Order: sequence, then structure tokens, then C-alpha cells
Amino acid sequence: MGAVTYPNEKVVKFIEKYVVPIQVMYDAQPLATEFNVQWTPTVITLDEEGKEHHRTIGFLAPDEFIPSSTLGVAKCHFDRAEFSNAIAMLEKILKDYPKSDAAPEAVYVRGVALYKNTRKADSLKDAYKRLLAEYPSSEWTKRAKPYSLL
Repeated sequence: MGAVTYPNEKVVKFIEKYVVPIQVMYDAQPLATEFNVQWTPTVITLDEEGKEHHRTIGFLAPDEFIPSSTLGVAKCHFDRAEFSNAIAMLEKILKDYPKSDAAPEAVYVRGVALYKNTRKADSLKDAYKRLLAEYPSSEWTKRAKPYSLL
């Protein structure tokens, strides 16, 4: 990723705006053991306290790295019950990278964040409908299927 993804102008701007990058070799101790890094590249999104919220393993091109990393930032907000911030980040993925591998999970997490923020089950049903329409074979569509019963 050092030759293709990290030098990409859009990736650089994303990193400068949203994350503090730390590059560690997969065998660097004690971090490799502490974070169970078995392969390179492994990208882990941590919050400021070192709690993991998202992980990807293997090469990601810039057009997949940015939405995956955005999903990581959104999940940090989600896990801290900062649902409005999470929703904004998830909507950015869906607007800018709707064909990315991160998009179906973004639809799912957005639906749950909207529900937690408003307590309205319609957001869960709407998430399932969108997943079924736009990402019918996604694992996230399968996970959201029970929402169709609400």
C-alpha cells in the first residue's frame, strides 16, 4: 500500500483530516502481539484510548481504503454513542463510494445508528430495503433480514 494507496492525493487528504496514522511492522513487538497482527498490511482503526473499532487485512486500493477507513471512523463514533457523527460519516461513504465494499456495512450501521438516535424502527426496515435493492448478495443484507419483520 506504500507504493500505491498511501501516496494517493485523496488518501493523504483523508488521513490528514480524520486520522493519526502509525505504521508498525507486522512483527514489531509488543504491538504485533497486543493487536494480533498476523499479516501485512493490517489497518486497524483505534480510538484515542487504543480501543479497536475496525480492521482490514490485505491490500486496499485508494477507492477502497478511503471508504473502509471512513467506516472505521464512523464505528468509533457509533461505539461512543455519537450517532449523529457516525451517521454523517456513513452517509459520506454512501454518497462518495456507493460501489465500495464498505457501502453495504455502511447502510447497515447507518440504519442501526438512526434507530439508536431516534428509536424509530422504520430506519431498520429502510436499511434492509436499501440493502436488498442495492446490495442483494451482501452479508449485511442477510444480517438485516430480520428488520423486514418489524
